[in-house]
Amino acid sequence: MAQVTLSGLRHSYLPDPKEGQDYALKEIDITWRDGGAYALLGPSGCGKTTLLNIISGLIVPTEGAVLFDDRDVTADPPDRRNIAQVFQFPVIYDNMTVRENLSFPLRNRGVEPGLIEQRVRETANMLDVTGILDRRASGLNPDNKQKISMGRALVREDVNVVMFDEPLTVIDPHLKWKLRSKLKELHHRVKATMIYVTHDQTEALTFADEVVVMQEGEVVQIGTPVELFERPQHTFVGHFIGSPGMNILPCEARKNSALFEGHEVALEGPLGGQAGELTLGIRPEHVLIAEDGIPATVAKVADAGRHFIIDAVVGKSVVKVVDSRNPPEKGSIIHLHFRPERSRVYRDGWIATEPRT
Repeated sequence: MAQVTLSGLRHSYLPDPKEGQDYALKEIDITWRDGGAYALLGPSGCGKTTLLNIISGLIVPTEGAVLFDDRDVTADPPDRRNIAQVFQFPVIYDNMTVRENLSFPLRNRGVEPGLIEQRVRETANMLDVTGILDRRASGLNPDNKQKISMGRALVREDVNVVMFDEPLTVIDPHLKWKLRSKLKELHHRVKATMIYVTHDQTEALTFADEVVVMQEGEVVQIGTPVELFERPQHTFVGHFIGSPGMNILPCEARKNSALFEGHEVALEGPLGGQAGELTLGIRPEHVLIAEDGIPATVAKVADAGRHFIIDAVVGKSVVKVVDSRNPPEKGSIIHLHFRPERSRVYRDGWIATEPRT
């Protein structure tokens, strides 16, 4: 396995890029430790697959370097990088049995037959497919086909990185949680460096130890699932992660507070005086219905099972509130309290307050 370093990476599909908007990937500097589980998370078109293809060697970046441990592999073709990749759609041979599919990558590399049998058996046990080893792949259901596709990546012991490019896209929703759990279990067992690409926050946050959130070719935050949820560094992260996403509300600056729709809101810490468009960010889970506070009119109540999602109107703004108690009636007046330690101001999208120590 290998530590993967992306240093000063930029890429453009144009022959002579000049401005930032000409680049599909802005400057990226990331180090993924050997043996870690990582995710690239962002909407379609944000650059995730381009970055994955650069790591795998399918694309040579316009600028910067890709290193495996201390070896510069930027110009190396895919077959010299020892990469294993699992795609959106299962890549297996339907005319082969499960056993033959799993052994194929090893036979191709001239591995000794006894070791092939051992690795196939170990991989089949990890994937819970021992009972179908002699079945032809053409008769398997989609989730088992994708398991075999994963197995073809995991059966090798010489890989530097295992990469997953939205591998659960074709899986039925009720089976996805099983494969998500299986992937996490596999990582704990094989200790390989794994990079998982997805636009699904649930997949990323349940699989990865550390998540890279991307928007329009730019990395906007790198952190653990808890860090991304608790303290988003950018409004995009706050809105993209969470269901519902973070409230992003118009505000004006005060010394140690923000003015929202004429109401003063205490913040997590001081706000600097630089110019820029200011917004107040707070997650719906941290907006409380209280005896007094900011008056709001209930516009909508949605039952989400374990809790209710309330749309409360304050002036011209809608504030989403997550509450597990009996919900207020539509049209009623409630009072909102923003938890100060969870209330922060963003300037031009980026966090502008510091928590009090």
